[in-house]
Amino acid sequence: MASSVHADRIAALRVAMAAQRADACIVPSSDPHSSEYLPEHWQARSWLSGFGGSAGTLVVTAKFAGLWTDSRYWEQAEHDLAGTGIQTMRAGAEGVPSFIDWLAAQLPSGSKVAADGQVLSLRAYGQWQAALGQHGIALDTNTDLAGSVWAGRPGLPQRPVYEHLPPYACRTRAENLRAVRAALAEQGADWHWISSLDDIAWLLNLRGSDVSYNPVFVAHALVGRDSACLYVGPGKIDAELCAVLRRDGVDVQPYDAAGTALAGLAQGQKLLVDPARTTVGVLAAAAYVDRVEAVNPSHLLKSRKTDAELAHVRESMEQDGAALCEFFAWFEAARASGETITELTVDERICAARARQRDFVCPSFGTIAAYNANGAMPHYSATEQSHAEIRGDGLLLIDSGGQYQGGTTDITRVLAVGQPSPEQRRDYTVVLKGMIALSRAVFPRGTPGPMLDAIARLPIWQAGVEYGHGTGHGVGYFLNVHEGPQAISYRTPVNPYMGMEPGMITSNEPGLYRPGRWGIRIENLVANRPAARTEFGEFLRFETLTLCPIDRRCIERDMLEAGEIAWLDAYHAEVRERLLPRVQGAARQWLEDWTRPL
Repeated sequence: MASSVHADRIAALRVAMAAQRADACIVPSSDPHSSEYLPEHWQARSWLSGFGGSAGTLVVTAKFAGLWTDSRYWEQAEHDLAGTGIQTMRAGAEGVPSFIDWLAAQLPSGSKVAADGQVLSLRAYGQWQAALGQHGIALDTNTDLAGSVWAGRPGLPQRPVYEHLPPYACRTRAENLRAVRAALAEQGADWHWISSLDDIAWLLNLRGSDVSYNPVFVAHALVGRDSACLYVGPGKIDAELCAVLRRDGVDVQPYDAAGTALAGLAQGQKLLVDPARTTVGVLAAAAYVDRVEAVNPSHLLKSRKTDAELAHVRESMEQDGAALCEFFAWFEAARASGETITELTVDERICAARARQRDFVCPSFGTIAAYNANGAMPHYSATEQSHAEIRGDGLLLIDSGGQYQGGTTDITRVLAVGQPSPEQRRDYTVVLKGMIALSRAVFPRGTPGPMLDAIARLPIWQAGVEYGHGTGHGVGYFLNVHEGPQAISYRTPVNPYMGMEPGMITSNEPGLYRPGRWGIRIENLVANRPAARTEFGEFLRFETLTLCPIDRRCIERDMLEAGEIAWLDAYHAEVRERLLPRVQGAARQWLEDWTRPL
């Protein structure tokens, strides 16, 4: 059984811990590039525990093993960890300490905690070391204990790197390098080290497929005031592309030469690093170099899409919307004919519809198709072993997205299957009111994203309910479906870089979840656009980018105010106008039916 396999792996880790005299071991969900989604080579936490969620931290001592994860994954963790001996620790729940506070309280002074420095960011290292050090506990980052017991560990991905070309690439490589070097000079630094994969892909107008769903590739980069070097696996960049990069002043070196490059920096020079996106283990080779710690300039630059990029995003949204019309028309017809449909069928059909679009590359994340009780798990994933058939009455939540040459999409819709109950319609309408409220917001330029969260949550709070995830995350331009610096979540600590700026693309996705019954989330992507300039400053508004009807069968009309109804009717009119030229037959009829005024 899988549970016994993972119990055996934890036992092997404890043997390795004893050999290194480690009293505890922390295995985070991370890699040397601070990625959210990890290549298999760095999925040690998943390999050890069997927990398949994207976020979680495993802590193992001689007598205890626990997996800390947030509310998106509590139910999944209980399921995945059953029989392993690993306890689910509900991070953020009342009475549940953070894993660092738990270790500080449980371990005696003089203990040693092991963590692999290669996957531990500078920021996390500083926080962990300070918290444990107050209790006389040492943090050892020199050994990869999980890797030492990982038999058959996958190698590094070897898939090729390719160029993101015009017309979709709207900023040249030279322009990107020039902008980063300007920031480098402002910081008074000689060099800039970059490990985050989406920053590297954006900077050099390159893309890859080393990480599922995100078109990035495993690499490091070192940028100087008049030079740049990309450290990437041998053979991943062909001779022709190497020559193109060389003409633009970018040298290509082997991935494992990165440490040598850092060690070769001259003493007294200053190195700009982002402490949230660079690991302590990678930087160990440059321990003597003066560091300037600041956010990666590219992290800010790529978040502010140009007008040309936004034009391509709108085109991608029309392609995505046309694919969704095709899928939903099929779904309604198949339901009416009595065809057997499961959550897996939904995933298969929606991906196939997108694949028929001209600029489609791949999904932007694993489709969440969750029926009734499964929808109450925000990051539910259907599998061959565990999935639901869609029949009877209920609500089907579908969260999906695509990577297109001209943009990244992410959309959630909830469909009525059969006859939704009055309570389901009330819940649905409350969430819709929150989504509309944020869609209509106008706010001063530079407003931190977390401060906008209450606008979406107010109708939901007024109903006496709440949801555990954020309301919005940044979205890349044919890059990661989750990117910063902005976020719309009151639980996210505000930092100086989170101000809303023109061109940023963010999700708008309030939700409501009733465990064991149903879940509701309605999500559009929105772009920050100029609204007005007055004597009080510059104001921004949201342009809704996503084009897909919202299921009116789930709406309790009497709960909507006149302005909310007007917004919904105007949105549906725009969806109809822009998508009708792209669909035909059953998809066209479905679109016309579903975009009628409320």
